[in-house]
Amino acid sequence: MISTTSRLFLSPPYQTGVERLRIQEALASNYLAPVGPMVDGFEADLVAVTGIPHVLSLSSGTAALHLALRCVGLNAGDEVWASTLTFIGSVAGAVHAGAKLKFVESDPSSWCMSSAILEEGIERAARIGRLPVAVVPTDLFGQSCDLDEIMRICSKYEIPVICDSAEAIGARYKGRHAGKGADLSAYSFNGNKIVTTSGGGALASEDPNLIAIAKKLSTQAREPVIHYEHREVGYNYRLSNILAALGRGQLETLEQRVARRRWVFDQYVDRLQDLSGLSFMPEASYGKSNRWLTVIVVTPEEFGRTREDIRTALERENIESRPIWKPMHLQPVFQGDACLGGGHFAEQLFANGLCLPSGTALTESDIDRVTDTIRRLAKS
Repeated sequence: MISTTSRLFLSPPYQTGVERLRIQEALASNYLAPVGPMVDGFEADLVAVTGIPHVLSLSSGTAALHLALRCVGLNAGDEVWASTLTFIGSVAGAVHAGAKLKFVESDPSSWCMSSAILEEGIERAARIGRLPVAVVPTDLFGQSCDLDEIMRICSKYEIPVICDSAEAIGARYKGRHAGKGADLSAYSFNGNKIVTTSGGGALASEDPNLIAIAKKLSTQAREPVIHYEHREVGYNYRLSNILAALGRGQLETLEQRVARRRWVFDQYVDRLQDLSGLSFMPEASYGKSNRWLTVIVVTPEEFGRTREDIRTALERENIESRPIWKPMHLQPVFQGDACLGGGHFAEQLFANGLCLPSGTALTESDIDRVTDTIRRLAKS
């Protein structure tokens, strides 16, 4: 029986009131199409936040990753290498382009793409003349991959790196914003992210030419003439002016949102760290995670219950939780695609990992509801 207590969602949107003012401003301007001053302003705000000089706002993070692959010249039959522990949006664009996929195992110290396994794979691929056209590491659950090391490995062979920073707005890597330093970086503003535009994303780069290519493709690849003329087929991927207004309002409190998510993580640690058989996602020494989601890993033999036991117990209390991403190499649609490094660590994380409610508005009493339920399941 499900509890009648109000539901705790995994990562619901959070508003401060600024969003309403921004949207009213956009409505008053009558720019209701996917152009307008709020779009320009949102892109300028993202430049300021990320430190990346050229930004294109788009309809989703998946659209951003798709355009990034088009920008680097991906063709059917080419190879794309990506993190196996990720959301399918990381690689959907490669599939649409007819590319072949290889997945890369995770590093236990960060859960992001293992640079050591990537380097071994790249060196083998170079010897047989079968290098990937792009490498797509994911900044997992708000934690940056070891981007400098991945760039070092790939730049030796002039392989573009497209950083999937969809979950990492506000996260830091070696003092700079997550994604800064890649050839292209993609961000998501889906409804469950720390900053949302309801549905939306962005593509960022140091190279203005790459963003110019992406911008043209995102607006149906229309040629710059007075009539509608097309020499290639593009996409309808631009963000609306109204949603950009929402994003601008959300971005104004980004630092507070990240601080609150990190506070939520710390509260869970304080309440659960004494339980045998429970551990938390580590924070890599090179960065500062935005802690988009608080993630625990269960060792059933020590804790006395499985990940699924905890999830179903939480659900009975009307508390939403979710398993960690199922690795891409285990997905039925990608069966047969290689996973460099074997993927066994990522498989263990999927089998035993659980994402807990992590919303910006969570209170101490909300967190107590979650942790009290988990503690009641622990082996006595």
